[in-house]
Amino acid sequence: MKRVVITGAGTINALGHDVDSTLDAMREGHCGIGPLEFRDVERLAIRIGGQVKGFAAEAEFNRQQMVLYDRFTQFTLMAARQAIAQSGLEFSGELAARAGVVLGTAGGGVSTWDDNYRAVYEEGKNRVHPFVVPKLMTNAATSHVSMAYNLKGPSFTVSTACASSNHAMGQAFHLVRSGAAPVMIAGGSESMLCFGGIKAWEGLRVMSRDACRPFSANRNGMVQGEGAGVFVFEEYEHARARGADIMAEISGFAMTSDASDIVMPSKQGAAHAMAGALRDGAIDATEVGYINAHGTGTAANDKTECMAVADVFGHHADKLMISSTKSMHGHLIGATGAVELLACIMALRDGVIAPTIGYEEFDPECALDVVPNAAREAKVDVVLSNAFAFGGLNAVLALRRI
Repeated sequence: MKRVVITGAGTINALGHDVDSTLDAMREGHCGIGPLEFRDVERLAIRIGGQVKGFAAEAEFNRQQMVLYDRFTQFTLMAARQAIAQSGLEFSGELAARAGVVLGTAGGGVSTWDDNYRAVYEEGKNRVHPFVVPKLMTNAATSHVSMAYNLKGPSFTVSTACASSNHAMGQAFHLVRSGAAPVMIAGGSESMLCFGGIKAWEGLRVMSRDACRPFSANRNGMVQGEGAGVFVFEEYEHARARGADIMAEISGFAMTSDASDIVMPSKQGAAHAMAGALRDGAIDATEVGYINAHGTGTAANDKTECMAVADVFGHHADKLMISSTKSMHGHLIGATGAVELLACIMALRDGVIAPTIGYEEFDPECALDVVPNAAREAKVDVVLSNAFAFGGLNAVLALRRI
């Protein structure tokens, strides 16, 4: 099997419009969660989120593109542009024919749905724009990235709720490791921060009205965010031959299904996914120094994840650092694993562990080292990135320092 490395990264999220600003914010424990700004927000009970501020799509895309690009596609293209530029790759000839794109999203063009339902049902219009379907479809971002960079290899979109981007990156990893593609663009994008998007989530009663406090005893729910994270996954020898700057190696990946409940997480499903990623990467549990947790800030998720970590790592769980960056950028649903992978790369490459901010009270059911409130310097060789989705669909990536 081929070795797979990361040679490019890009992002736009509530913490920053690129990788450097995002990592700086994570180091500083900056909170990107604040008051939401969009039409009819006053009709919502939930009015906070990790919203991307200061982003002017009109400055990045022309009028013809804007007709086709929902906000989630705009975010994807911004992040992909950064990642591919950093990688130094140009796609032509045989490389273009074999390289592809796998991206995750849970909602796709939610803003487009919201705008057009409003036009038809509230404003009484009888027509919508002829490009509404191409704009809102969940594969739109994947297709536009492939067209923008001449990527003609395996390309598709994965939708598994909160695990979408981890599943997408896992599939891209498999494609490169198997030799099916020398390079894959992978990650995820989401933009549900609009009236209809938040109103639907309010019905679940899992959202916090004030802050995201993962693992803290007084946590009271998740906070949504938006944005994208995109990476260049490359076969190691291909990257080395061209002198690429290698950020980290992806060593293992595993997927499981709880097969038990549509919303309640399962300790067994989460544990099997983590153990599977270790097994797939031939990693001993004692090699892992940091886990970027799913850590949503809900009572059930956080304690279930901590129990799963204890089951998998045994006594070594007490030596692990585990943090949730959702406390800073919010829960990006289908894009969350992609943005969180940046924290994993920072841990491996820079020796900086992103904190869990907003931590106020010890919870005996989450009695692990959750890196509370302040980043920490520590050398780690192996990290895990957890994603445990509604529907019981779990995806865990294992990365190694190189």
